[in-house]
Amino acid sequence: MENIDLYMNRIGQQARAASRAMARADTAAKNQALLLIAAAIRRDADALRAANALDLEAARANGLAEAMLDRLTLSDKAIATMAEGLEQIASLPDPIGEISNMKYRPTGIQVGQMRVPLGVIGIIYEARPNVTVDAAGLCIKSGNATILRGGSEAIHCNQALAKLVKEGLAGAGLPEQAVQVVETTDRAAVGALITMQEYVDVIVPRGGKGLIERLMKEAKVPMIKHLDGICHVYIDDKADTRKALDVAFNAKCHRYGTCNTMETLLVARNIAAAILPPLSELYRVKEVELRCDAEAAEILAGYPLLKAATEEDWDTEYLAPILAVKVVADMDEAIEHINRHSSQHTESIITEDYTRAMRFLREVDSASVMVNASTRFADGFEYGLGAEIGISNDKLHARGPVGLEGLTSLKYIVLGNGQVRQ
Repeated sequence: MENIDLYMNRIGQQARAASRAMARADTAAKNQALLLIAAAIRRDADALRAANALDLEAARANGLAEAMLDRLTLSDKAIATMAEGLEQIASLPDPIGEISNMKYRPTGIQVGQMRVPLGVIGIIYEARPNVTVDAAGLCIKSGNATILRGGSEAIHCNQALAKLVKEGLAGAGLPEQAVQVVETTDRAAVGALITMQEYVDVIVPRGGKGLIERLMKEAKVPMIKHLDGICHVYIDDKADTRKALDVAFNAKCHRYGTCNTMETLLVARNIAAAILPPLSELYRVKEVELRCDAEAAEILAGYPLLKAATEEDWDTEYLAPILAVKVVADMDEAIEHINRHSSQHTESIITEDYTRAMRFLREVDSASVMVNASTRFADGFEYGLGAEIGISNDKLHARGPVGLEGLTSLKYIVLGNGQVRQ
């Protein structure tokens, strides 16, 4: 391969040119591309599974962790979900060109805002081949060009998906360079991508803490990101027991390696002795290690995988069958704990008290806040966004799952009739 800097510079130039074509593309062409890609994914499911098998074989040989293998695996359901996600994106309203807030000023001019694409979006992700399709779909519909740099673990699958994306773009008369997958696994490509300010408008990293920390130090291009997924469920003393058991079990055990998995369980003191023992029986089946404060440990004495919690546990994203458990006096203490230790990703309260639920929604400072629902719902697909390009716990521009609207910006527009400023 040519020099990495020259290669990435060429990709950047192609992306910038393609972004201009995508910005003026009509909705019908963008939707056609999405539907063609979805059909191609279903058509070539066997080939995608074969490519994924090569990636999985290499990953196991390299000792990739189970959580990463789970993310890397492209099951029949995952393939169907990718295609369905593209079709859902195609069915969504096109945000580009939408005009809002038009108002007449005393001078006679009209002032409003128009929604426009961000331009070129660089997306860096690890062992998640589904991100290739989700990101491509969202960028196509939002009129952006994108440069995708997937992890080396998924190189075969990502390249197979890239061919299908290009096929769909060409079939709809859109530039194939609107979605480019970086073909090298050289880490230097990441360093180039995050500093190409002349070609790239936004970087979206989707990966582990090490990747995000590196990008926060080195990137010159603005980012949409989240660093950790330290998510909480608080079981209030006005909770319905069945809902509490179902949600607290699902939030932890549905999948361990995702950023919206519960990592800390908070339980009100008045209900702790009643709720923790039956909940622990559910966790016992899944062999979940519980790291408990003194009160929770006393209630759960005899639990086979019980350890004393340390201060570090309240600030840890385990991505594993490990759960920190703390008994709190009331909702005040729960909110205070969450706002101190949360990564501002997703938190949930289990309660039948409307006033407390509304207060929790107002006062917990996270990107997604829920009532009587599992944190695992913090996902673009589940939110009806079609898919997500990532999750942001920043407070500027985009927050929470980032879908179509998060990949756009607003510019002011002015309509006049020859007015001049006096």
